[in-house]
Amino acid sequence: MEKITQITDVIAFHGEGPAWHASWGGLRIVDMLAGDILSIGADGSVDRLPTGSAIAAFVRPRTGGGYVVGVERGIALADSPFDRPTLSPQLWSDPNVRMNEGGVDPSGRLYAGSMPYDKTPGGAKLYRIGADGGIDVVLDSVTTSNGIDFTPDGLFAYYNDTATGGTSVFDVDASGNLINRRLFHDGDGGRPDGLCVDSQGNLWCAMNRVGKLRLYSPQAEILGQWELPVHGVTAVTLGGEDLRDVFITTSRETADEPGAGAIFHMRADVSGQPLRAYSG
Repeated sequence: MEKITQITDVIAFHGEGPAWHASWGGLRIVDMLAGDILSIGADGSVDRLPTGSAIAAFVRPRTGGGYVVGVERGIALADSPFDRPTLSPQLWSDPNVRMNEGGVDPSGRLYAGSMPYDKTPGGAKLYRIGADGGIDVVLDSVTTSNGIDFTPDGLFAYYNDTATGGTSVFDVDASGNLINRRLFHDGDGGRPDGLCVDSQGNLWCAMNRVGKLRLYSPQAEILGQWELPVHGVTAVTLGGEDLRDVFITTSRETADEPGAGAIFHMRADVSGQPLRAYSG
């Protein structure tokens, strides 16, 4: 694999949620605490799309076109990749809780997790939103809901509640429900944040505040670890035409260092999975 390199200027205060999809021209991230979606050109140029919310937590394509974005207290939907989104009804009213991260399962259901602004232990939830907008609470006591993704065969799901310091794995039953939660890896004292699963079922995990990107096998063996020049490593995705471009977002929120808030990149030996679209 190549060395990690910085491929943009500092473009975000709290860069998060990288997502690569052809419908919007390649790579998007969110500048979470600014409430903006950032589309990144091949030349490193940036187009900002305000969501109308104080928070933009994640962005995913929709199967019918457009996108879904996590906003402060729920989600917002757009019918075109470049339209401003329309806010959906709030999922909660508590002003101390905001949306933080999300993902999509193989059937197109959206998983969206929250966190308390004051980081009250257990003060947040992980929700599942169906194509019809129906909402289920998957986990009712989380602290900093972060990355979630599914294996290519759909049999397992990985999830980070960053406050636990470890990564969880679930079995996925025949109805698509997450069951049998257990510890996948304890993170060696790091702070596991955004994650993604590649086409061979390996887990890529951003380790926030310790400035690392880690790659695990399905058996939790550490296959690789890379240090970045900034501590605030927030999330990772695989994209590009061959799905072997590794894009890593960073943040200045906890450490305002040179390069923090830029996007970093390297090439992977194994391709990622195509980005799943929300069916709603």
